[in-house]
Amino acid sequence: MKKITFSRNVFLPLTHVCGNACGYCSFKEPVADGCVMNPEEVKATLDRGAAFSCTEALFTFGERPELERGFTPHLQKFGYDTILDYCYDMSRYALSKGILPHSNVGIINEEEMARMRTVTASMGLMLETTADIPAHRHSPGKDPAVRIEMIETAGKLKIPFTTGLLLGIGETREDRIESLQVVSDIQKRYGHIQEIIIQNFCPKPGTEMADVPGAALDTVADTLQLAAEILPDSISVQIPPNLADAGRLLRYGVDDLGGVSPVTIDYINPEHPWPALDELKTIAAGYEVSERLCVYEKYCTAEWIDESILPLVLELKKRVYGN
Repeated sequence: MKKITFSRNVFLPLTHVCGNACGYCSFKEPVADGCVMNPEEVKATLDRGAAFSCTEALFTFGERPELERGFTPHLQKFGYDTILDYCYDMSRYALSKGILPHSNVGIINEEEMARMRTVTASMGLMLETTADIPAHRHSPGKDPAVRIEMIETAGKLKIPFTTGLLLGIGETREDRIESLQVVSDIQKRYGHIQEIIIQNFCPKPGTEMADVPGAALDTVADTLQLAAEILPDSISVQIPPNLADAGRLLRYGVDDLGGVSPVTIDYINPEHPWPALDELKTIAAGYEVSERLCVYEKYCTAEWIDESILPLVLELKKRVYGN
């Protein structure tokens, strides 16, 4: 029986303030009182995650929020000058609770990535598309060349990595093929991409693309088939079970349902609740559903994991994978 995996996570959006302004995004919020998640709230959420046996702390925030006028004083109120410093300390707290951080924090440089590697088991950055699209015209961080460079840097630093495509944001089928080929080429050089998310765009009220139809099921299925043809077998293929008809799409080579939280909502797509953990077996009827860590089993080694967090990774590996 084919295995379908998922990660039991807790989602921590440290801020919704962002230096990009994507045409499809409702995550971004303006600088205002309360725009930074209070450290006590972060810790309380992690405590709940530990009580529910979560093994992944998904840290995310808007890209380079310090670029937004007036943001930094809200961060300094909690004793930090940069959001990455804040994420670093909260990641350390997650580790103290037995939860592995996975950081998806936008574009950061090599030095910053190397530092975060010491407190995270894995990292992520959606490629989204290699195409130059109107939805990204106000988003310097969505320059495909910049994102490709960061994904490659993660490979050089031996960071287990997640990337993905966002479908229906103005790209063509040819663009999707090119994007998959770029991911394939990077993987062949570095071998660090553990999974790719094939995610359908969902229109959101109040955004520039509110009236643009979401990616059709046929488009998602076609992209999954392309992924099976183009990508090496070493990359798992994930679809978010709260955004697409996962039950109908699993037969197109999907082997992962991503992070699902018993504690927090999906802050990127709050209008689409995650299924309950018990529901995953119904969604994946006919498949063996099993839990995984945010770092895949083959990456749970000293080659890929910093020595400071390797003992916890190995402990959780034994608990979750059984060896």
